Amino acid sequence: MPRFAANLSMMFNEWSFLDRFAAAADAGFKAVEFLFPYDFSPEDVAARLKAAGLEQALFNLPPGDWAAGERGIAALPGREAEFRASVLKALDYAQATGVKRLHMMSGLAPSDSAKADATYREAIRFACATLAPHGIDLVLEPINRRDMPGYFMNDFGKAADLIAALGLPNLKLQFDIYHRQILHGDVSKGLEVLLPITGHIQIASVPLRNEPGTGELDDFRVFDLLDTLGYDGFVGCEYRPAGATLDGLGWMKKTTLR
Repeated sequence: MPRFAANLSMMFNEWSFLDRFAAAADAGFKAVEFLFPYDFSPEDVAARLKAAGLEQALFNLPPGDWAAGERGIAALPGREAEFRASVLKALDYAQATGVKRLHMMSGLAPSDSAKADATYREAIRFACATLAPHGIDLVLEPINRRDMPGYFMNDFGKAADLIAALGLPNLKLQFDIYHRQILHGDVSKGLEVLLPITGHIQIASVPLRNEPGTGELDDFRVFDLLDTLGYDGFVGCEYRPAGATLDGLGWMKKTTLR
């Protein structure tokens, strides 16, 4: 059975953020992920993580001005200094929490922009070089433009080609099953082909992004496939509960019985 990490940005919203750690542990999770921890100190986040006995699976680099609609700054020309500072800020939280993988959002930019591509590649090189001495991987996630219009990194093939071209040992793919199904379909074959470069997996039902097992894919067969393929990393539960978080956890109990 995969190792599931509760996404505290989407799940357990019935609790305040810092109280979600204990709530996730009480619900049976052994690990958590979230989008951004930056509204709280590294020490406070680490303390809640430790008190709940949880492992930190993943979080994102600072995304720029999220409230204003920014979705990362890595591919945005002219924002290089801000990006480098954001990597150092994330590293403070990574060292406090012990996380071993960070996701870098590309930002909103034309996918065919040569300038954005060059900026993005340089951002990746800087982030990987900064994180490598600390044993931390950088992961890139293709995100569909239905959910995030204008997102620069929106293609799994493009991400795989980029990872191969840069050849950085701590650069990996973040394989979000929800985004994969919307962008390309062919989830099982995609996992088989791309698992060797995959550093983190996420799950949500398609198309409503609710609990696994409630959409068009057989998510339980996907979990079985991950076991068959020997994937031993985390599967982040980046879904929006259809109702109360605890009421929707039957899917996890069903998984343990398979």
